[in-house]
Amino acid sequence: MSNYQAPNSKEEQLPRNLGTWGLWLLVVNGLVGAGIFGLPSGASALAGEYSVLIYILCALLILPVILSFSEIGSYFKETGGPVRYGTEAFGRFVGFQTGWLYYVARMISFSANSVLLVESIGYFYAPVGEGIGRIICLAFICGLLTLVNVLGSVESIRALATFTIIKFSVLILLVFGGLVVLGSEVVPVFESSSSTTTDFGAAALLLIYAFVGFEGVVVPAGESKNPGRDMPRALIFGLALVAVLYLFIQMVSEAAVPDLASSSAPLLDASSALFGEIGAIILMIGVVTSVTANLVSSIFSSPRLTYALSLDRSLPKWFGKVHPKFLTPANSVLFYGTFAFIGAALGSFTALAAMTVLSRLFLYVITCAAIPKLRPRYQAEDNFTLKGGYLIPILGILSCLWLMLQVSSTNIWMTTLFIAIGTGLYWVARRKE
Repeated sequence: MSNYQAPNSKEEQLPRNLGTWGLWLLVVNGLVGAGIFGLPSGASALAGEYSVLIYILCALLILPVILSFSEIGSYFKETGGPVRYGTEAFGRFVGFQTGWLYYVARMISFSANSVLLVESIGYFYAPVGEGIGRIICLAFICGLLTLVNVLGSVESIRALATFTIIKFSVLILLVFGGLVVLGSEVVPVFESSSSTTTDFGAAALLLIYAFVGFEGVVVPAGESKNPGRDMPRALIFGLALVAVLYLFIQMVSEAAVPDLASSSAPLLDASSALFGEIGAIILMIGVVTSVTANLVSSIFSSPRLTYALSLDRSLPKWFGKVHPKFLTPANSVLFYGTFAFIGAALGSFTALAAMTVLSRLFLYVITCAAIPKLRPRYQAEDNFTLKGGYLIPILGILSCLWLMLQVSSTNIWMTTLFIAIGTGLYWVARRKE
């Protein structure tokens, strides 16, 4: 039995200001990050016009996982999220690995989104997108954001909300503009021969990247007015809206760009084909605002996880050091920024996107598996309980296991390496207690 003592809700100092609407915004912003701006071409390359069906498949695969998060998220009234679930269900080591995998996934996502941002800028200024120019640009982005967070300057909620409005406005404009310009051409006819099962599996693994990120909403449960009611609503409504939006974006992109599979900036090409140069500029604004908001929030929040794990004595004390002048977890921020840059410099967007999915799938499996352990302990009238016994969590685990079977050997050994590194850091910290 673990001797871990979870924080008491009375220790929470954060005001409970988040209702259904606020949590829903966190869900849709977690889901709609940078992925949708870069994934349509990869999906088209793997599944052709059938790629629109992959979005439906991914929504169905992630649905039982989101439903499982809806239930387990309603149990907890304190801040913690997946780290708390793993710790209380399976002990301190599993809880640590859950948090570590979540941290690794966020770090790799940061790398992937940095690559996409540089590639998008390179769409207009080629030297930035290749060779030494690419490395310099990535170093500038990662270095600047790292420095800003070490100094303690954080983007305000108002600025992030502005980024969100711009991002969704651009995506909705692309969809409605495409429907007006192309009309019935956006409806796929499915005349070509279907892709192989392997291609469908690879496409699903790639596109599932656009359906992850929702798990961030359960972390600030300590700021939710009524987690038992609002968490399920926010997660389910968020998935429904995003799935429909993704489906139409892929349909419009396929119709607007005949050679979508070979595009390095698919939505930029689609917007340019529909609206000319002004369309590409508008879409570029959407890419920059979306990715920038994602990067800012990621490099602010994610290092706090290693900082918290250090305070919990699950990571070496080095990660918990606070800068004496700026009062920020400087070591954790520097660690995050440095390795995010290395990942961005060495990988492509699609490769990094696929790699982060595997880490998140482990996180999802642990969370779904925690429900049978925690339901008897936390089930109450004011909590959301799934119907059908444990069928939905089991379906969530099976969905994740099927997606895991689609990953490449490279992604497997890289994720294994990350788990090994985390294990080493954990035992170093534990031996020093």
